[in-house]
Amino acid sequence: MKNFSTSLSLFSRNLSLNLEGKIMDLSTPRIMGIINTTPDSFYDGSRLPDPGQALERARQMIHDGAHILDVGAVSSRPGAEEISEQEEMDRLWPVLEALRKDFPDFPISVDTWRSGVVRRTRENFGINLINDITAGLRDEEMFKTVSELGLPYIMMHMQGSPEDMQESPEYTHVVDDLLQFFSERVYKLRKLGLNDIIIDPGFGFGKTLEQNYVLLKELHSFQMFELPLMVGISRKSMIYKVLETDPEHALAGTTAAHMAALIQGAGLLRVHDVKEAADTVKIFNQIVNSPGRSV
Repeated sequence: MKNFSTSLSLFSRNLSLNLEGKIMDLSTPRIMGIINTTPDSFYDGSRLPDPGQALERARQMIHDGAHILDVGAVSSRPGAEEISEQEEMDRLWPVLEALRKDFPDFPISVDTWRSGVVRRTRENFGINLINDITAGLRDEEMFKTVSELGLPYIMMHMQGSPEDMQESPEYTHVVDDLLQFFSERVYKLRKLGLNDIIIDPGFGFGKTLEQNYVLLKELHSFQMFELPLMVGISRKSMIYKVLETDPEHALAGTTAAHMAALIQGAGLLRVHDVKEAADTVKIFNQIVNSPGRSV
């Protein structure tokens, strides 16, 4: 493992987000509900291209305990083909319009790697966060854009692209390589003046089944950055392949993996099933807040 200096401001502790002047404390785990406006996401139950359906799902998610809604228009499943920026906006626009009409002040994240989409959704819908699966590597204007707009930014690690990421992922050591990756990317964002940064190791994005579980087992290693840590493992193949089932039958396994992630320091769970995730967080909080024996 390479040496990392902890003397830089890169490592200043910040486990909260500034959302339009409202502080969201992520030292207590929070939940992000997934709203996909795509016709081809890997999990059928998350496909909500119709604004009415998306709005109904959003209402249920908020009722069940979601703290953020994450709206995406581009599938990132293995083998997914890229769509144009205009098609991405055409999918996002009616859903964001419906959500903002009913929930004008609720935190909404947009899942995109395009800086143009960031500017347009911020200008027209006042979106609150950006969730970028490429950590700014696919669009060189992304870091500059989120910094200028002062938007909290979720940066995810992905080896390759959705088209080829699962063909032959290779690492010297998956955890050490990701620590180096985030060290460099966070430093660049810090230099641009952005403070609200969330790290996402990118489970399933250019990682083998074994590498995913090494990441989950050693998730606490990413606490060295003293930044909020997001985990997106809901119903993914790392769950259903172990259980020898499919995404539709992977909820119990997802719940078990969520508890493991919380124990390892996750502060934000990106999920399809909000109620079950909220129940998991309640049990986790009960455990950590219960008094222990005096020694």
